[in-house]
Amino acid sequence: MSALIAQFINLLAALLLMLSFAMLAQRRILTLIHLFTLQGITLVLSTTVVGYVTSQPHLYYSALLTLLLKVLLIPALLYRVIDRLRVRREVETLINIPTIMLLGILLVMLAFYLAQPLSQMSSSVARGTLGIALACVLLSFMTMITRSKALPQVIAFLSMENGLFFAATSATYGMPMVVELGIALDVLVGILILGVFLFHIREQFDSLDMSNLEQLRDE
Repeated sequence: MSALIAQFINLLAALLLMLSFAMLAQRRILTLIHLFTLQGITLVLSTTVVGYVTSQPHLYYSALLTLLLKVLLIPALLYRVIDRLRVRREVETLINIPTIMLLGILLVMLAFYLAQPLSQMSSSVARGTLGIALACVLLSFMTMITRSKALPQVIAFLSMENGLFFAATSATYGMPMVVELGIALDVLVGILILGVFLFHIREQFDSLDMSNLEQLRDE
């Protein structure tokens, strides 16, 4: 039974990695939000399964918090932002997609190499997924730096937090509830602040291209 559950957790980890790769190659903002929502659903399932295996009730609360925040609330806020800003069109990347995907594969290889010693020290049932969790963080970071528009960068930043949360669940069976509540509040407040920030950028420049901020710095 435990082997079957471990395989299911590995399957969810692989799904999370595939979603990170899909976000890396995605140009449509609406689809990016869909993929972020699917990441949230994957996190809910993995946290629930780990909570069941380890009999730790706080992981069920973590799964519920993830469901409310990353599957329902944050995607709804992002949908509202793109409706207000009318930015459903495709977003160009700073590097062509084939090159980005090749670099993404190299990052995954690096993540597995770096996570191997940590995986050997961990006693978690999901210790084999640490490499995938680190790869998701690196892929999200790359997604963020290869986009010139502000909104895709915000979504990539949120996806990076998903990778960190999955790593915490895999390695240590989650963080203390007070820490998770604090992080959830920080993420929510950050989304609200970034929403206001995006509206101000759009009002000033009639665009969400972050290169416009460099003009202000030069002036």
